[in-house]
Amino acid sequence: MYTINPSKLHLSKWTAVQPRNKEKHFMVTQLLRDEDENVVEVVIEAIHSHRERIVPWQNLKDDSVWKMGWQ
Repeated sequence: MYTINPSKLHLSKWTAVQPRNKEKHFMVTQLLRDEDENVVEVVIEAIHSHRERIVPWQNLKDDSVWKMGWQ
């Protein structure tokens, strides 16, 4: 598990441990916040296909799913 400051996730790079549809490398393009300005979800964009998906930011801490940086 990684220690992550959710406010500093914008434009961070991630690698999927088990890529699907040739989508291995991702970048956080947007932080989604609640009414108290706490980050609750992030929008990640696949570099290969430019597809976006929304995931809870805590999912990025799971090292069986995500690796920090592009590897």
